[in-house]
Amino acid sequence: MNTVHTLPQLRAAIAQARSAGQRIALVPTMGNLHAGHIALIKHAVARADFVVASIFVNPLQFGPNEDLDSYPRTLAADQKQLLEAGCSLLFNPSPEEMYPQGMAQHTNVSVPGVSEGLCGGSRPGHFDGVATVVCKLLNMVQPDMALFGEKDFQQLAVIRKMVADLNIPVQILAVPIVRDHDGLALSSRNGYLNAQQRASAPALYRSMQAVQAQIKNGRRDYATLFEQFKHDLQAAGFRLDYVELRDAHSLKLADAQSTQLVLLAAAYLGTTRLIDNLIFDL
Repeated sequence: MNTVHTLPQLRAAIAQARSAGQRIALVPTMGNLHAGHIALIKHAVARADFVVASIFVNPLQFGPNEDLDSYPRTLAADQKQLLEAGCSLLFNPSPEEMYPQGMAQHTNVSVPGVSEGLCGGSRPGHFDGVATVVCKLLNMVQPDMALFGEKDFQQLAVIRKMVADLNIPVQILAVPIVRDHDGLALSSRNGYLNAQQRASAPALYRSMQAVQAQIKNGRRDYATLFEQFKHDLQAAGFRLDYVELRDAHSLKLADAQSTQLVLLAAAYLGTTRLIDNLIFDL
């Protein structure tokens, strides 16, 4: 597996793969890889001939009080995992390579509708940063397919709408959430949790499962149900950011016509913000 850092190097490697008639897949990441990222790589390896992973901690998607400076950078360990998973090429650009004119003067991509509320409401501007960098990476690599995890469900919806609206010729593939043995959704930010917080963290998933079960059993008083959810999380040491039930296809608030639902939640455990979701049919 080669590692390249510049756009000319990337495009030279892509051109060589294209000339050999290979199908190309892209897996964008911010590094500090875990089993969830590796599942994306393995799904890509099964579907494409040439798999490109990107590692770029994108400054545009971090707010002023977020963890850009402290976000873990573990390039050597990431390279080892990617090589073992069958990745063909790693693109690891600098911020100067991605934003040569500086971020303030860079064109931004904004995706209305699906980027609003949920994490978009809690992190203003976050999805503009996500959409901009993913649009750039898709144009840089020009893959046949790109793979994203379902844990970041709203991000997945934003990317799908951007690709459709801008007629970008790429197939977006979703890969299910990878969980630890106790149900906690894998995330690079789980490493911020201390031992006591890590022991409490699976309560988010368990509480969401309890809400899901009641909805599937016919309960529809969502306000009361979500208040109990909030109470359960507070008892486990969490501070709730949001919990919402949305239509899994449109990401609009679920209504009587919604047949596939997604329960989405975000909550703080200490200073660490955890997100999770459950997709289910009625």
